[in-house]
Amino acid sequence: MKRGRRRSIPVAIEYSAFGRGRDLVLIAGPCVIESEEHVHRLARGIRDAVGEFVFKASFDKANRTSGGTYRGPGLKEGLRILAGVKAEGYPILTDIHEAWQAEPAAEVADILQIPAFLCRQTDLLLAAGRTGRMVNIKKGQFVAPHDIHRAAEKVVSTGNRQVILTERGSSFGYNNLVVDMRGLQIMRDAGWPVVFDATHSVQVPGGAGDASGGQPQFIATLARAAVAAGVDGVFVEVHDEPEKALSDGPNALRLTLLGDFWRRLTDIHALVGSADFLATQKRGSGDPNQSRDRQKL
Repeated sequence: MKRGRRRSIPVAIEYSAFGRGRDLVLIAGPCVIESEEHVHRLARGIRDAVGEFVFKASFDKANRTSGGTYRGPGLKEGLRILAGVKAEGYPILTDIHEAWQAEPAAEVADILQIPAFLCRQTDLLLAAGRTGRMVNIKKGQFVAPHDIHRAAEKVVSTGNRQVILTERGSSFGYNNLVVDMRGLQIMRDAGWPVVFDATHSVQVPGGAGDASGGQPQFIATLARAAVAAGVDGVFVEVHDEPEKALSDGPNALRLTLLGDFWRRLTDIHALVGSADFLATQKRGSGDPNQSRDRQKL
């Protein structure tokens, strides 16, 4: 996605933006709406750093580790705030947790997101699909990459084929996640655009006692590997002061690091999409065991 001047009218993102041969899509923003002023300031800061992107923020974090932690401003106020951000020219992604939230959220959001914990909830998937908006399904930490296509098929059953699948790590014992890079190709081979969530993938679920911890030092490493593997977009939660964030600060990317982070990812994306690289991959494709056997002859 290219740098662009500030806009004062809403700019939609098309489903065709996600796919082979297109620019890498960035989805970025805070975990949750902390205040109206903060989301506007952060949106401007992200655009200044990377150019065009999809702004993400939640109006309600309904799956916090502790019931006493901040959840957000709620549906009505949150959508009002996001509508203001959209009016400044930013495409919007936000997540829904219950089927009844789909219609009002779709009036503002370009992309409705299904949280990982809810990726198999049929009524939620159907309600999102019926809005006609793009639907980003976070692959649950407990779901195999070759099974998540069934969630996509539920959305498609409504007549809406605008589905995106997002990898955000798999449970590895307690309080830990790992990323199986094979899963990115498996999901993409199922026929859907794939986004890599680089910040939730370094989350340490429940690792801070009454909240989740994180390992942000691995955000860039995993993101580079995912882009090299061929994903269509990258999702990062960004905050100007992660240590003061009201949700998921321990695994957020600091805003001042975003520019260099994104430039490196777009360079990798350009390389793996280049004609020379693709030709090399084609020549080297096939069974690696057969290649070794030929080398012995």
